[in-house]
Amino acid sequence: MLSAEELERYARHIVLREVGGPGQAKLKAARVLLIGAGGLGAPALMYLAAAGVGTLGVVDDDVVSLSNLQRQVIHTTPDIGRPKVESAAETVRALNPHVTFHAHAARLTAANALDLIAGYDIVADGSDNFATRYLVSDACYLANKPLISAALGLFDGSLTTIRAHERNAKGELNPTYRCLFPDPPPPGTVPSCEEAGILGALAGVLGAMTALEVIREIVGFGEGLVGRLVMIDARAMRFETLRYARDPANPLNGDHPTITDLSAHR
Repeated sequence: MLSAEELERYARHIVLREVGGPGQAKLKAARVLLIGAGGLGAPALMYLAAAGVGTLGVVDDDVVSLSNLQRQVIHTTPDIGRPKVESAAETVRALNPHVTFHAHAARLTAANALDLIAGYDIVADGSDNFATRYLVSDACYLANKPLISAALGLFDGSLTTIRAHERNAKGELNPTYRCLFPDPPPPGTVPSCEEAGILGALAGVLGAMTALEVIREIVGFGEGLVGRLVMIDARAMRFETLRYARDPANPLNGDHPTITDLSAHR
């Protein structure tokens, strides 16, 4: 049930035929977990809070540094040195007091991933390393949770939705993250943003797109990104979409699965 204040706050959503009162009620009832409160997680959190997602959680064990502020817009200069989850919580509460915020000041690991994910309906991964992306995708599959997965490069980014625990309209299992990227790149071949740099506004674009995809998944309108990878080239301002399918040899929901727990990530 939306209060009079909430009806006014979300008025521009409610007049949208694709959202309306029922869609806004779905957003209020939803529980979304963000992996990371950095370049991708910061804008995603702000738009999800503004949209009225009822419960937001963030997993991040880092503190705010001066170099973060070029792109991590949920934090401000006085927040330098504070845990990112505390800074994010303060901004979210100021933006929308109707949102319940859970700060998980921890690094996501094989030991805690399933317990953290269990309390949420949908997970959005804004992590900045391949080890965490594979851990999150495997954990979401084992926990039967949908995953919005975003990644940033120097001047490029990508976004997709993973529902590998479900079947499509044809009764076929949906693809996993490992169908799209069977193996991580060799260590040292992909430089970190500290080494190579990153365009701050691009993080904002992809973080907002992450929030948009979460909202679409919750409300249920449009064509989802299951089996589709949206790719952004910021140099050419070009958006392209790649379709991908389930690999029968993938180790999660393939014909002969070998991953049944998170022990490989320990």
